[in-house]
Amino acid sequence: MSRRIALIEDDPTIRQNYTDALKRAGYDVAAFGDRPSASRSLATRLPDLAIIDVGLGADIDGGFALCRELRAASAQLPIVFLSARDSDFDVVSGLRLGADDYLTKDVSLPHLLARIAALFRRVDAGAVSPAAEDVLHRGRLALDSRRMVATWSEKPVELTVTEFWMVHSLAKHPGHVKDRDQLMRDAEMVVDDGTITSHIKRIRKKFLAVDTAFDGIDTVYGMGYRWKEG
Repeated sequence: MSRRIALIEDDPTIRQNYTDALKRAGYDVAAFGDRPSASRSLATRLPDLAIIDVGLGADIDGGFALCRELRAASAQLPIVFLSARDSDFDVVSGLRLGADDYLTKDVSLPHLLARIAALFRRVDAGAVSPAAEDVLHRGRLALDSRRMVATWSEKPVELTVTEFWMVHSLAKHPGHVKDRDQLMRDAEMVVDDGTITSHIKRIRKKFLAVDTAFDGIDTVYGMGYRWKEG
């Protein structure tokens, strides 16, 4: 069965072009031109992945509001922003709301399809992990890669797909510094430096929500990040 992608884009020409391209790539596409219609439809059936523009007509931040709704409905749903807005403020805002990726509309179609495929690959990895590695334990951290569930002191930490595999990459080798390239390679994802920084901030915030003393991730300035040993 084809993966179902929800595309929320207010410009009819751009919406049709992306819809056609995604269908040619083998995806089933549900396209929406505004937030209300997308909200109503997706509330009854979540897609396998959502691609959202930030500005939706007169609803200038409608994409952010929709992202917040979808993330509340599912912590694991892959969400990608695809927008003409390219300021750091918009990128960071999108990632802080829980998006897995933020791309600008000058991205090539092959690049967009590669990012989508990378997210689906990470979702699939949870279903095919070897039994011996289903659950990774590091002190109070437990990562169940088959169910894609993270816990800290047995309390659930609601991580997105990208966040889960970034934590998995770091915690798999405590004490080892991981730079952007290593995180990308280990987690099989495609992200840039600024995106990783925003993801790490959001990961820390989620762990701090369940443990105000959490300090499991070190920033090694100029090099990357590491999961603390012990």
